[in-house]
Amino acid sequence: RKTLKLDGTELYSVMGNIAPRSDLTLVIERSTEDGKNQIVEVPVTCRLDTEEEVSVYEAGGVLQRFAQDFLEGNVA
Repeated sequence: RKTLKLDGTELYSVMGNIAPRSDLTLVIERSTEDGKNQIVEVPVTCRLDTEEEVSVYEAGGVLQRFAQDFLEGNVA
């Protein structure tokens, strides 16, 4: 937070292919004091460590993933 001078007003997005331990780019967009937009790109490592974790993330969470599996008939 201090190194990147984050104050909570920034907009964040992530670029790259979300896969276990993949290299991604965090894009931080903020307004400067003179009213201009500043974009900062920071390399990060995806902390989803398994394909299962990626699947749960992409579904929107554990409950949503369970609901998808249930509706698809994949739950015993």
